[in-house]
Amino acid sequence: MSWQDKALWLEKITKRMMLIVGALGVIVIYGGFFFLLFTGRSVAVIPWFFLLSPWICIYFGLTQVQQANVIKWFIKKVKK
Repeated sequence: MSWQDKALWLEKITKRMMLIVGALGVIVIYGGFFFLLFTGRSVAVIPWFFLLSPWICIYFGLTQVQQANVIKWFIKKVKK
């Protein structure tokens, strides 16, 4: 196995792990956020960047083409 094949394999595994960590982060962090919100407790203990961080993991777990499509979609939504 050449170093290029190893690098591609490592990139593939890293991206897959980012997707898994991001998806689990969305479930756990947003689950906790909504639990606190609906039980009437303060959600001030959760900084805004905790709510954003799983989406960053998901974004970097996507392929470059998918990342470009996400950016185009986001720009289209913001310009409306």
